[in-house]
Amino acid sequence: MPPLPDFGKILVYIETNEHGLQAIRYAVAFARQFGGELHAIAVINERLLEELTRAHVFLKEEEIALKSDLEDDGRRYLALMERFAQEKELEFTTELLHGVVHRQVLDKAREISANLIILGEIEESLSRKDTTFNESERIICGARCPVLVVRGRRVIQDFFDSA
Repeated sequence: MPPLPDFGKILVYIETNEHGLQAIRYAVAFARQFGGELHAIAVINERLLEELTRAHVFLKEEEIALKSDLEDDGRRYLALMERFAQEKELEFTTELLHGVVHRQVLDKAREISANLIILGEIEESLSRKDTTFNESERIICGARCPVLVVRGRRVIQDFFDSA
């Protein structure tokens, strides 16, 4: 079997949901097993907040409160990343970004010269419009390096535990 490529710099995009948690576990285990410099980002989707305010779903004051809640969630998931990486004795960086999700992820991947991007599971779209605006799919299409989409809670947990 040929040797695995040197993955060098690994970027994990952390959504603040169960899929993001699985991406964290997998990225930490992957970096531990195969080496690599681990970088984790969470992104506050400011475009979505602006669209919801423009559509009068939220008042401006509600947008500000929701943004604060989303930042708290992002920091909490990045703290989980830190805890898991420290548990496995990995070096890592974390960063909370603001903006359009796919642009922030792709810009960060280019900035650090990522050799691999890891994403959590992509949920099935319920409509054609959802598919068009799925940030993860835009990351996959725009990436200049391989993108690994992880799914399967039990498999990921076993991989993490064995790392």
